[in-house]
Amino acid sequence: MAADNLARSRNRSDEAHQLTLTFASSPDVRAAASTQRSKSPPAPAAAAVAPAEAAAPSTKASRRAAERALDDDSTEATAPAGRKRSGRNGKSGAVPATAETMAKAQREISVSEFFAKNRHLLGFDNKRKALLTTVKEAVDNSLDACEEAGILPDLEVSIAQVDEDRFRVRVRDNGPGIVKQQIPNVFGKLLYGSKFHRLKMSRGQQGIGISAAGMYGLLTTGKSVRITSRTGARKEAHYYEIQIDTRKNQPTIVEDRTVDVDWPHGTELEIELVASYNKGRQSVDEYVELTAIANPHAHIHYRPPTGDPVDFPRASNELPPPTHAIKPHPYGIELGVLIKMLHDTKSHWLSGFLSSEFSRVSARTGEEICARAKLNPRAHPRRIARQEAETLYKALQAAKLMAPPTNCLAPMGPKQILAGLLKGVQAEFYTAATRDPAVYRGNPFQIEVGLAYGGDLGPEAAGETDSGANGSAGRSESVSSRVIRFANRVPLLYQQSACCIFKSVIDTDWRRYGLSQPGGGLPQAPLLIMVHMASVWVPFTSESKEAIADYDEIRKEIKLALQECGRKLQAYVNRRKRQKFEGERRNIFERYIGEVVTACAALKRVNQDDLRRNLLKLAQSVTARADETLDEEGKVVAAGGKPARGRSRKPGKRGAKSAESLAPASEYGENTVVVERQPAPPESLLQ
Repeated sequence: MAADNLARSRNRSDEAHQLTLTFASSPDVRAAASTQRSKSPPAPAAAAVAPAEAAAPSTKASRRAAERALDDDSTEATAPAGRKRSGRNGKSGAVPATAETMAKAQREISVSEFFAKNRHLLGFDNKRKALLTTVKEAVDNSLDACEEAGILPDLEVSIAQVDEDRFRVRVRDNGPGIVKQQIPNVFGKLLYGSKFHRLKMSRGQQGIGISAAGMYGLLTTGKSVRITSRTGARKEAHYYEIQIDTRKNQPTIVEDRTVDVDWPHGTELEIELVASYNKGRQSVDEYVELTAIANPHAHIHYRPPTGDPVDFPRASNELPPPTHAIKPHPYGIELGVLIKMLHDTKSHWLSGFLSSEFSRVSARTGEEICARAKLNPRAHPRRIARQEAETLYKALQAAKLMAPPTNCLAPMGPKQILAGLLKGVQAEFYTAATRDPAVYRGNPFQIEVGLAYGGDLGPEAAGETDSGANGSAGRSESVSSRVIRFANRVPLLYQQSACCIFKSVIDTDWRRYGLSQPGGGLPQAPLLIMVHMASVWVPFTSESKEAIADYDEIRKEIKLALQECGRKLQAYVNRRKRQKFEGERRNIFERYIGEVVTACAALKRVNQDDLRRNLLKLAQSVTARADETLDEEGKVVAAGGKPARGRSRKPGKRGAKSAESLAPASEYGENTVVVERQPAPPESLLQ
């Protein structure tokens, strides 16, 4: 048995040796081996002349060494260039990274470089949306500048197509202009502005929008942003061509010179970008039209790429009330913010820090908060430790404080909402409501709602229906209502289903107000619902500012405002139903008056003409509600054109039924407009 095993072992060894010789005789392997030997240093001469008996190892060891050498040579010959050969442990030959090599690859990322790669976060998802975002940012900045300077805005918005997918956007305003030194930073640097650190209502908040639009134009076309600004009639106008350096987030001035312009003050911006222009919903046309509704004090002249120019005249000569910046409210801060404020304050006493850095905290209230936190009111704020700061934070949150002041807000107001709706929507019934200021996370806000019903919003003029809550298109035979959303007077056109406003409209039970509403959808009626949120800090869901986050406090206020307007709408709908019912009663009665007169004449001799005339008068008096007309405030107009006076009579007496037909002076409540309109062409986007 041992002899058989030894024979088999020798046979395997001989087979391996034969395979090795065969592989070594291959031309490719010989060439690779010769290349490797040429690269290796020459052997010492003594080794070449050494006796064979002393240098020759055993036959088995030499075979193994030859196999390893051939394997190593063939691996190096067939490995790709630039890669190390594998070691004996089978691991990859790539050199592993070390802490030092990784440290050399690390560098700071500028905010402009980040948004250049993630421009979809700013609203530049596609070509169509890029054009809308560019126009929106420029118009918002122009309106803010005019209102802060106390100037009624006059805006010119022009979009020209210069190539198949390239457009030139130009926006000019009559604002106060921009000083020469600030022009490069305003348009060539992200996160640069005057609105981020103040708690005051404004359209812009982050200082990103207009410079991001210029960066998008530079990335897609390579063209610079062109700005012309003039601060006064006696001052020169400065012209700049600016590009943004995304690696440093710094402006690069391509051209700087003075020019002659024919307008006394204002700013003109021109951006060329790759985009696409489409009409209809979620387009630049719709944005400009909704902006005119939310800003009735502005005059906007719009020139689209195709078609005739559109002029939106000024519907009101009253500017929004001026707003004032407020200090943060204790309910709206977090622990980390409080610690930073303690280190940055200039106050020397803790109680003085509380009363000077926060709103609605008096000196006495500050001492009470310090006592509740068991801290010395005379302690220096910078010496407050983290645990003491946490105790102070809990005491601030537990204190009973007044809501923050509301002079930082400039709501549209019911009159302005009605003026805007009358300016852009052809309907029969209008109503508006503004809620009292409320607070979320310490930030004051106000909710406003406007409704437009009937008129050209009906089935005859509604050429298309909105999508329901689940995103599916409604049936063509039904008339679906429409929701238009605003935040600080800026229209929100995208991400409707993710917005708190849309969710609140769906949650409202519109069946209580006489409208049809499918489960989980919008009311099926010729209705336009406008909701506006005014706040010092609108909680948008993303940097693109397209939807409002769902806070319980915000949703509650929206629903209350919708219910207030819904009750007024219900009164109007019920009146219309009664008028229709009385009109049908009169038609039925008049249809048989002739037969009644003939039958009476057959029974008794009567004057048929007088009888027919008296019966008609009786029908008109009984169904007098069918002939009622209303003025713009929803009051019943008498025959002479004057508002009818309601006569108060005690119930149960004779004549109470006729008194019911006389509407009171204000049947629908305040801030209500009723208009009798002729049918209008259905081109308006709001229909």
